[in-house]
Amino acid sequence: MARSRIVVLDFGSQYAHLIAKRLRMMGYYSEIALPSVSVESIKDAKGIIMSGGPASVYDSNIPEFNKDILDLDIPILGLCYGHQLMATCYGGKVGKAEVGEFGIAHLEKTESGKTSPIFNSVNDTTQVWMSHQDAVLQTGQGFEVIGTTKDCPFAALQNLEKKRFSLQCHCEVKDTPEGNKIFENFAIFCGMTKNWDEDTVLNHILEGIKSDANDKNVLLFLSGGVDSTVAFALLNKALGQERVLGLHIDNGFMRKNESKSVAESYKSHGFSNFIVEDASESFLKAVYHLTDPQKKRMAVGENFITVRNEVLARQKLDEDKWMLAQGTLYPDIIESGGTKNSKVIKTHHNRVDGIQKLIEKGLIIEPLKDLYKDEVRRIGKKLGLEDDLVMRHPFPGPGLSINVLCSDGIMTDSDRQDFEKAQKEIESIKLDMFCDNCTQNMKKRVLPVRSVGVQGDFRTYRFPAVLTFGKEENGTFHLPKKWEKLEEASSRITNSAQFINRCIIKLWQNPSVSDSELKLNEGYCDKSRLDQTREADNIMLTALHKNGWYNKIFQHLTINLPYASSKDRCSIVLRPLCSEDVMTARFAQLPQEDLKKVIEDIAKLGFADAIFFDLSNKPPATFGWE
Repeated sequence: MARSRIVVLDFGSQYAHLIAKRLRMMGYYSEIALPSVSVESIKDAKGIIMSGGPASVYDSNIPEFNKDILDLDIPILGLCYGHQLMATCYGGKVGKAEVGEFGIAHLEKTESGKTSPIFNSVNDTTQVWMSHQDAVLQTGQGFEVIGTTKDCPFAALQNLEKKRFSLQCHCEVKDTPEGNKIFENFAIFCGMTKNWDEDTVLNHILEGIKSDANDKNVLLFLSGGVDSTVAFALLNKALGQERVLGLHIDNGFMRKNESKSVAESYKSHGFSNFIVEDASESFLKAVYHLTDPQKKRMAVGENFITVRNEVLARQKLDEDKWMLAQGTLYPDIIESGGTKNSKVIKTHHNRVDGIQKLIEKGLIIEPLKDLYKDEVRRIGKKLGLEDDLVMRHPFPGPGLSINVLCSDGIMTDSDRQDFEKAQKEIESIKLDMFCDNCTQNMKKRVLPVRSVGVQGDFRTYRFPAVLTFGKEENGTFHLPKKWEKLEEASSRITNSAQFINRCIIKLWQNPSVSDSELKLNEGYCDKSRLDQTREADNIMLTALHKNGWYNKIFQHLTINLPYASSKDRCSIVLRPLCSEDVMTARFAQLPQEDLKKVIEDIAKLGFADAIFFDLSNKPPATFGWE
């Protein structure tokens, strides 16, 4: 007998798979399908959810959609792009919104919304997460408005006669706190009963490993991070240690004493089937003088394959009898443009050409590829892994190499033009929301360094805005007391500007260096800059552990910018984040006294000319800057 299910139609949203994950976590089995899927293959579904996506419904290159799906007598819920598509399919109108919404908004129920089955037990005013520039301008035939936001009058619609609901917001992300209630209401409306749990997921993964490996042995890249560690434990459980070999590569991009710590942790847990390879010189050569973030990521990924082949030869392992395993998660795949309708945000090292060729040959096992970080941690705990392994902050294969921004020190004409436009934008944005008399001392400018972001499911590569307040002493700047005011300022800037996707605040500047002396310098991912990053990063991580914040936040990144008075110096950006699944995040609002001590200690290292704190959420910024 087929399992009851809700089908999610994937229009390419960064969050599409997250919808299915949410439903499964709540106990409702869900599957992903392309929007061009045949009616015959999904007519037995209890319900259908149309995801968001990067396209505009009025573009010529929109994802192929089988409109016959709308003729089914099945409840359908549209989200973001799905909300807009549903409106157009029923005769409504969609176009550019007067004001785009990226990040937190507040949805107000209308009178009809107060009795809507989709909003049962949802507060009359509820926080939602938005990521859109387009909007419904006119409702479809038979639809009524059940919710609005300040800038979106048609934020939620329904047609009860046809069993159709649509919302502009993303219910699937943590930052829509009542999103699960909305999904629960939809599942109940669909007549679903709970039929999915963690034991089912674990058994499904273990059986998948056995099937994929067949009679081959498996070599796994072990970064020491959560993903590869849990993948290692799963492979050992499914196949036995004699058929699995963990390979930890010290690529020279590790955190301070990271490789030694990783080896000790594995040994203490009882893993003996792993080796450590020092390949730092080859990786440093692979990224030598590369400045383009995508090319740098690809070079790191391809070099992993080169080192893997060298290890196979040195260990005299028969390549025909060994497969490669990776701790790839679903966000890695979706951000690399890994589904038919999704856009590339950044190419992850585990999705470079060399890996793709092995995947096509059936020589890659990725037991976690359908999961998110929080799910992986729960699986790890279920397998008996200690917290020091499963609760460590994520640390991707490329390590600190993607935290060290690179430049040849020269801005192209195009960069300069965009930089000047960004500077004009920040000057024109009014920030009058501060309540502690800081605005009179506030300065706004833009750094001449691009960083990656994601807005409306598209990759952006834009400049960060910098807020600076009155200077106190020893180069330290004033930090407004209310983090929420800074978050509001950051959102206003990134929502209003076309050439800005990130907002940071300056916390400290070398007292002997003036603003005019700070400039974009030539700087590459070499050992010197990596060592600078390691030392600053270690100070921050040590403080997080000491002050009890390490386990309260999802990840901290220390970013090294080639923006200083000379090329042997740098600027440091602190980037602590709170997240559940990597797809969305908010910057961590750390105690300011703790942060002040970190700033003082990093300043004492002697190589930084400025220290910043990243105030950006995701979206519009990504976790890292590359």
